[in-house]
Amino acid sequence: MGPKATAAYNEIRGWIDSGELKPGEKLSSERKLEEVLPVRRTVLRQVLARLVSEGHLEVHGRSSYRVAGGVSTPTPEGLEPWKIHGERSVYENRWVNLDLVDVEPPGVERFEHHVVRLHHVAVAAVIDDQDRVLMLWRYRFVPQSWGWELPGGIVDPGESAQETALREVEEETGWRPEALEHVVSYQPMVGMVDSPHDIFVGRGATRVGEPTDLEEAGHVEWVPLSDIRGLMRRGDLMGSGTLIALLHVLANRGTGAGASTSDQ
Repeated sequence: MGPKATAAYNEIRGWIDSGELKPGEKLSSERKLEEVLPVRRTVLRQVLARLVSEGHLEVHGRSSYRVAGGVSTPTPEGLEPWKIHGERSVYENRWVNLDLVDVEPPGVERFEHHVVRLHHVAVAAVIDDQDRVLMLWRYRFVPQSWGWELPGGIVDPGESAQETALREVEEETGWRPEALEHVVSYQPMVGMVDSPHDIFVGRGATRVGEPTDLEEAGHVEWVPLSDIRGLMRRGDLMGSGTLIALLHVLANRGTGAGASTSDQ
């Protein structure tokens, strides 16, 4: 893009990134945008098309746009949560706790429900300037199989999930991310297991040495994002954190920081 198109692009991105334009909010008409931006209609449409392709805007109607990420589905109201009358521990150690929780769903007799409590986990997808993601090829004895995983691990006491993600990437791969952005939190088995997961995505990393976490380390590889769908079909991607993070990356292809890796 030329200087004027770049200026118009940066201006609209600034409105979105600063929150001046919120997710789901409609962008001004092309006529009004021409009045405040230093470009003509043809160049403006090129800028808007780029913002759509990057996932920042969505086409709304025939010729209007709105900021991506809006939600039109209303939150249901008037429903009752389950009542919790108490709980007791069945088994516990430093890695896993098993509790029996006395619960009462609406309109159902109360009963004891097993709950497995695991640690808080952070997982990171680091992308380079060649659209490759930093991954580990590992053997997991529980499923008795090899597979690709993203770096990640347990959040230590006094540590934020982002600090964990940054630390785990470096310890497990020998690459230090330039930055990581939180994109989603979720529970992998919400019906019976309590194990909060935080997913982070970032662009750019610097090689700082060999992996230091030998127990968790595997073969380190920059895997092309174009391979992810095929690896998924083959069953070569292991763990919900890896799948959730990579699905987010594929769904938002082209968005996020544009920093590139160095010393690769």
